[in-house]
Amino acid sequence: MLLIFTEYLQQYHSGFHVFQYLTLRAILGTITALMLSLLIGPAMIRKLVSYKIGQTVRDDGPKSHLSKAGTPTMGGALILVSVAISTILWSDLASEKVWMALIVTLLFGLIGGIDDYKKLVYGNSKGLAARVKYFWQTVFGLTAAIVMYRMAETPIETTLIVPFVKDVMVPLGGWFVVLSYFVIVGSSNAVNLTDGLDGLAIMPTVMVAGALGVFAYVTGHSGFANYLGIPYISGAGELMIFCGSLVGAGLGFLWFNTYPAQVFMGDVGALALGAALGVIAVLIRQELVLVIMGGVFVMETVSVIMQVASFKLTGRRIFRMAPLHHHFELKGWPEPRVIVRFWIITVILVLVGLASLKVR
Repeated sequence: MLLIFTEYLQQYHSGFHVFQYLTLRAILGTITALMLSLLIGPAMIRKLVSYKIGQTVRDDGPKSHLSKAGTPTMGGALILVSVAISTILWSDLASEKVWMALIVTLLFGLIGGIDDYKKLVYGNSKGLAARVKYFWQTVFGLTAAIVMYRMAETPIETTLIVPFVKDVMVPLGGWFVVLSYFVIVGSSNAVNLTDGLDGLAIMPTVMVAGALGVFAYVTGHSGFANYLGIPYISGAGELMIFCGSLVGAGLGFLWFNTYPAQVFMGDVGALALGAALGVIAVLIRQELVLVIMGGVFVMETVSVIMQVASFKLTGRRIFRMAPLHHHFELKGWPEPRVIVRFWIITVILVLVGLASLKVR
């Protein structure tokens, strides 16, 4: 929106041309989302408290979590509001890729919001029935995958890129839809499973979103793409503003979500953020890099799959409790130690992912 305004002002002062630069708008988008989160956060938390929208806590988990009962949840709405406003303000509204990322994020946030609402109304941790939640994730995820397939202007936009290996690209054809669906829905659920401790999910999301923003920028810049030996995708750079907005909104939310949390993001935030990372990775053709950088999300999800499979097949549990962060808590790790160590792991994995830009 502001891009259109600054383009108009260029006829009066050439200095407004600076707003054409993606890097500047990404920085401004990050700052805008951060400031919105910090400004809106306190009022939203007070409103959630007044509505008695508090978290219910399972009594079969770590006992230290019982003190968190009643902490305001659905704080993820703060992230979505900040991301939406910042993205609309600073991105090119003619970009189909930006609208795709934003709409998918908000739709998955809607699923999470309904799930959170049902949890709070009925006072339990079940929320939406799993089959209902998965049905709507499938509807939105599959629709997004089909639309992105039809949006593709060049064959490279439906090709699987293998990181760290030069010139290895796998044409997917119609399988692009299948892969995209699993990446979006899988990423959404993976972040949701990780969101179990104060700040555990949001900081890795911020780091991965920031790194994806770098990938988006170089992928949408023909010069950098050619130099780095990665495919050039027209218009992909505009996603950098969306990624910056995710970073800013996430950091603003972390201000209130850091241990001990004043507010939880709930499914409205976790499902939406996971879907956002997934759809960005698909649009810039970096699904495998997302798996690397989001390794914490992957291992949390795998721990649940292994736990369920082992219990059903053998009657035994591999971990003391799944997802994995609860296993370490029950082993005696204090919550802040689990959180920070998972953050450190994410820093390392994000650096590995970024290295794939040059190591080929």
